[in-house]
Amino acid sequence: MGVAVITGLLVFFFVLLFSIGRWVMKPGADQFSFGDKIAVVEIRGVITHSSGIIEELNQYKEDEGVKAIILRIDSPGGGVGPSQEIHREVLKAKSKKKVITSMGSVAASGGYYIASASDLIVANPGTITGSIGVLMEFTNIEELFRKIGIKGLVLKSGEHKDIGSPFREMTSDEKKIIQSVIDNVHQQFIQAVAEGRKLDRAKVVQVADGRILTGEQAKQVGLVDQMGNLQDAIDTTAKMVGIKGKPVILYPKKKFSLLEFLVSEMVTTLLDTLNEKGVQLSYRLLPDRGM
Repeated sequence: MGVAVITGLLVFFFVLLFSIGRWVMKPGADQFSFGDKIAVVEIRGVITHSSGIIEELNQYKEDEGVKAIILRIDSPGGGVGPSQEIHREVLKAKSKKKVITSMGSVAASGGYYIASASDLIVANPGTITGSIGVLMEFTNIEELFRKIGIKGLVLKSGEHKDIGSPFREMTSDEKKIIQSVIDNVHQQFIQAVAEGRKLDRAKVVQVADGRILTGEQAKQVGLVDQMGNLQDAIDTTAKMVGIKGKPVILYPKKKFSLLEFLVSEMVTTLLDTLNEKGVQLSYRLLPDRGM
């Protein structure tokens, strides 16, 4: 009888906490907060997908309590598609509120592509940035296969369908095709930087040869606006949007939210009680599904 009562209480508290979470806590927020807010969206590591970042940008773009968005970029770049998708959403968000970039240790290539869409870029003097360029790499293992007696067979519907195949040398015509694709994407990159930074295209071309720059060097050529860390970016952003006093900062969701913490503590207490009564149960918390 006692176990049934405790189980019923467990279900009741789960429903209660779930209802509180739905009504009180905003999606993606880790804290109860009041007043003007600045949201921080993190872009870390190699950029291989865009959905999570775009979801955050859209959420904060529509939140009237969020006065500005800071992109905290610490990325060496990544896929062209995901970088362009995030870049486009930054432009959309910028039409409604200020978007500022804070660069960490590295914000290069696709990371800089995204940053170029923001209203202001803040970098550390030693931040590695720039690398405005496009890269495609192919591996030819034809000689290796020949040595170990393996032959590759490819059936294709068109002359260039197996372009970049590792089983054979690339033809001169195929190299021209690949190069034309790279050149076209490179021009898109240059245009995005020129428009985002309001720079003469010819000036961007001069540094768009794939070279990396420090934050200090990037500032000298107009790719960065000012030196500073994340806190400096927060202070600058608060002034830009007219926030008086200390703004509320919405950081990306941590390992556990307040709701998850309460659930964890409640479950632990109830399970201890059940164990004292000789009932053995096991449980695990679902992993955080953040970005």
